[in-house]
Amino acid sequence: MQKRAILFDIDGTLVDSNDAHVEAWQRAFAAEGYAFSRGEIHAQVGKGGDNLVPSLLPHAPAEIQERLAHAEGEIYKREFMPQVEPFEVASEVLKRLAERGHILVLASSASRAEVDFYVDLLDADGAITGTTSKDDVAHSKPCPDIFAAALGLSGAPADTAVVVGDTPYDVLAARRAGIDAIAVLSGGFDREELARCGPVAIYRSVRELDQDYENSVLGGERVTG
Repeated sequence: MQKRAILFDIDGTLVDSNDAHVEAWQRAFAAEGYAFSRGEIHAQVGKGGDNLVPSLLPHAPAEIQERLAHAEGEIYKREFMPQVEPFEVASEVLKRLAERGHILVLASSASRAEVDFYVDLLDADGAITGTTSKDDVAHSKPCPDIFAAALGLSGAPADTAVVVGDTPYDVLAARRAGIDAIAVLSGGFDREELARCGPVAIYRSVRELDQDYENSVLGGERVTG
């Protein structure tokens, strides 16, 4: 018997950064002469630049797509990332889950530099087994690569793991990797939109998930092998 491995998305799940990413993307697009509303961009948040930019500019040359993704990252890191805050009790939730015997891996479509910053921000070093970022894989969410890599770090079989994320792309990526997903509403996506992707549960936040721990899929032990 063992506790489930938990693969956590970061942006919008553990830290309150989705609106900042929307603003950074909007500025990056504007600098190249493209105008998208905040709603249009937010609908794509959760993807890495390799998937977000083609969703909005499917016919743009690869050079422009790469330039936009790079620009967003630079704007975000320079102007927004220093002001990002963890969601309430997110750090404490990670520590409690680790103390309960869960293996935790942070798995994000963000860059390695951003993920490392978030680990420090969340004071998560002692609670997590490792991290994966878009820099570690060929494709970001909603492709399964990031969660597949995180699963490898956890050492757990897919049917004993669970993803916690805030976007439809977290849920889709998890399911494509053969992993159950819990969705949280803290990233600004509608409950109905998340539900259509097939999560096993939806909570308002990681705090609410923690409060419901004993009744959640995290609270039970899973038989392996």
